[in-house]
Order: sequence, then C-alpha cells, then structure tokens
Amino acid sequence: MPLSLYETSIPVFQRALGNLDAILTKGGEFAAAHGLDPAELTGGRLAPDMLPLTGQIQRASDTAKFAAARLTGTPGPSFADDEVSFADLHARIARTLDYLAGVDPAAFDGSETRAIVVPSRGGERHFVGTSYVLNFALPNLFFHVVTAYDILRHKGVQVGKADFLGTY
Repeated sequence: MPLSLYETSIPVFQRALGNLDAILTKGGEFAAAHGLDPAELTGGRLAPDMLPLTGQIQRASDTAKFAAARLTGTPGPSFADDEVSFADLHARIARTLDYLAGVDPAAFDGSETRAIVVPSRGGERHFVGTSYVLNFALPNLFFHVVTAYDILRHKGVQVGKADFLGTY
C-alpha cells in the first residue's frame, strides 16, 4: 500500500510540534531556575532580521494547520498571533495539535495531485499536493522548529539533538 500524504504529513507535524512543546517547557524551566525574565527567551532571535521565538512557534503552527487545510481543501483555523508567554506558546501548540487530531485521514484522498496555491510576499507559489508536502510544508515546518530550538540553545537552555528528535 502506498504511503498517503496524510501519513507523510500529519503524524510528522504532530511529532515535531510535540517535541517543540517539550523544548519550550525546558525554556520556561530554564528562565525560572536562572531568574530570567521569560521575555528574554520568548523575544529572543538569532539575527535581527529573523522572527523571535514567538514568531517561530506561530509559523510552525501555521505551517502544520494550513498544510492540513490546503491538502484537504478545507478552511484552516485562524489564530491571532498574539502569544507572548511560554503559557501562550504551549496553548498555541495545543490548539494546533487538537486541530490536526481532528483532521479526517480520508479527506486526504486524491490530495497528491490537488492544486495548492501558497500566497507569499513574492507572489503566489503553485504546487501539487505531493510536491507541496515534500518540498515546502515539511521543510518549512522543520526550519521554524529548529530555529526555535536554536534560539533557546543560543540563550543557554540545555537542549540537545535528542530533544529535537524526541522519543521514538
């Protein structure tokens, strides 16, 4: 039986977001243990022109939920992008995971060839379902998850590769 786009995307999104949630927990614990204002971490960036930690979490969430919506031809949930605290970021991930858990795998039937249009600053990007998942959605999700990881690591949070990969 061939691998479906549901199997290629949703469980991967869920795992990555779950691992990200655990990494954020370590960030919050680090701030508390070191007497840091949590905003030093949630507002942290790797470079001035990059999104802060909050933005990385928001983009990872958006990538997962909009990929599911685009692949199933349904509207995805809209979140306000107003998270500032670790609790807010955990809640954002939880809402995203709840949405992904409710997506019907059968709704992905035929999505391999579904036309996908992604708006961007440079204009629209056009894909079919398979190339969208493999060449855009998955790499984009991992970019934002690893950038969030890197921000926390750069700020001194003791996270490692095993935290990024999670348990098997």
